[in-house]
Amino acid sequence: MFRFQSILLMTVVSATFAADGPAANTLAPSEKLSGWTLLFDGRSMTGWGDPRAKMPPGDAWTIEDGCLKANAHARFEEDLFTNDTYTDFELVFDWRISPQGNSGVKYRIQDHVILLRPPPGEGFERSVERSYVNRVSERPAKGQDYVIGFEYQILDSPPKIDPRQTSGALYDMVAPSSQATRPVGEFNHSRIVLRGNHVEHWLNDVKVVDTALDSPQALEGITARWSVAPHVNDLLSEQPKRDCPISLQNHGNEAWFRNLKIRRLNSH
Repeated sequence: MFRFQSILLMTVVSATFAADGPAANTLAPSEKLSGWTLLFDGRSMTGWGDPRAKMPPGDAWTIEDGCLKANAHARFEEDLFTNDTYTDFELVFDWRISPQGNSGVKYRIQDHVILLRPPPGEGFERSVERSYVNRVSERPAKGQDYVIGFEYQILDSPPKIDPRQTSGALYDMVAPSSQATRPVGEFNHSRIVLRGNHVEHWLNDVKVVDTALDSPQALEGITARWSVAPHVNDLLSEQPKRDCPISLQNHGNEAWFRNLKIRRLNSH
């Protein structure tokens, strides 16, 4: 009986792997032929700016169980950036978020700044603006590096929240057309397609955002949030930089990323 059960289990596992396609963090031959590049090999931070190798070393990111992991309560909260830059691209990735967690993937990144300690009563947006104007030149051991760009939102959404801040949204600009997330703790599959200023967000094979980064809705969201920060507002509204890295966000909560693959696209 034990031998029969073992054979049966191996058969089921083999069938599952065959149905799921290539192993995690690998490219299928068909993907290679289609121009896809693997962004994460499951073992190292090759292709990424490893915070652990900077001075002073950062503790915001590690590798765990074949995933790039954002660590909670890091001394220096920072995104993980690709070494390469991209203009028009298609990006796919799997992600998992911790309970009540918050993260995201940022693209068309215009800048990032180390946040200065805010005086009492200063709002976050004004703090980003002041930090942009009065830049810190040296990397600190503690603090936060804030990324100015467009974000594919990842969130364990509370019951009452602005839809523009739920998973799959173009954060704070365009809400997803439907809620397609899996239960917290499970992996989700996402896709970003950016060509020119037209962008699509996909979540678990459902297209949830189809818009332009300079659409009236997006520009309205930028102005609503960043009107008190004119330099940041201009960066997002005008997008002077088009060839940019992509980053995985550390928002102070645990998040896991795997199966990150990208291919460059030609503009229409």
